[in-house]
Amino acid sequence: MMRRTITGFFLCGFCALVAMSFINPKPNPMQKQVLRRIVIDPGHGGSDGGARGKFSNEKDIALAVSLKLEQMLRDEMPDVEVVMTRKTDIFHSVITKAQIANQAKGDLFVCIHVNDAAPVYHREVVGHHTETYYKGKGKKRKKYTRKVTDYNTWTTPSPAKGTETYIYGVGKTDAKKEALTENMDMYMDSVSAKILNENNSNDPTKMMISTLKTQQYFQRSANLALTIEEEFQKVGRISRQAQQRQKGIWVLQAVAMPAVLIETGFISNPEEEEYLNNEDGQREICEVIIRSLKRYKFSLEKQLSVGGSK
Repeated sequence: MMRRTITGFFLCGFCALVAMSFINPKPNPMQKQVLRRIVIDPGHGGSDGGARGKFSNEKDIALAVSLKLEQMLRDEMPDVEVVMTRKTDIFHSVITKAQIANQAKGDLFVCIHVNDAAPVYHREVVGHHTETYYKGKGKKRKKYTRKVTDYNTWTTPSPAKGTETYIYGVGKTDAKKEALTENMDMYMDSVSAKILNENNSNDPTKMMISTLKTQQYFQRSANLALTIEEEFQKVGRISRQAQQRQKGIWVLQAVAMPAVLIETGFISNPEEEEYLNNEDGQREICEVIIRSLKRYKFSLEKQLSVGGSK
């Protein structure tokens, strides 16, 4: 389903980019670097612990992985600036996270999270007992007995494991378009942005550019999400695929840039909780993300080299 929807958007995006070439047929020579700034968002934080495992919290894993990713990105992609929404155990609302990303004028927003699943409920028959009960009132009251089944119940951790990468849902397109309209100066030269901002917010040109960019950013987000899951599979992780999230990730459509949210594993699974807290596991996660980002960057550069716009 995800791939069919993405394919439809790709076709729309292609037409959109062709239309956009008439607006700005020549790439801005000042924008040669297609991926200048990545915003990393460690999920949760402070009073918001997120998912809870047997011995750890999502907020701590997300921060540890994000800090490693920040340092490794500086080493592996030194030409790309890294902006963190938090570097300590503090809480930021999704509104604040979006503001940090938009004010930093990021080219990409990457959320790091940890998944969880409800425990599995078990029940088995362990015997029976006789239960006494009464019916009627006064002289008509009679005593009865019935056999009742006895059960032993317990739960075990969910066996769910693997990674998922989310992008904002197609149904959230209007919200994404609004975010782009409000932050239009991010991807336009200052003179053009000033001219458009002096006009009414319903100006047809401004609305058209926002629509084109929304389609383009959906495509880029989807491309990166699919790449990340492909890279996770290469290292032996179970991929639960790239998906659209229709609710619960407001920040993905509130940032004026391509955006993905990576569920790095299931903290509710004891085996995965160990992996998520392990130094080697965290490093592997970061290596996968960096390889994906390099592929994403190369793809954008290739598009630009054949006449694509930033």
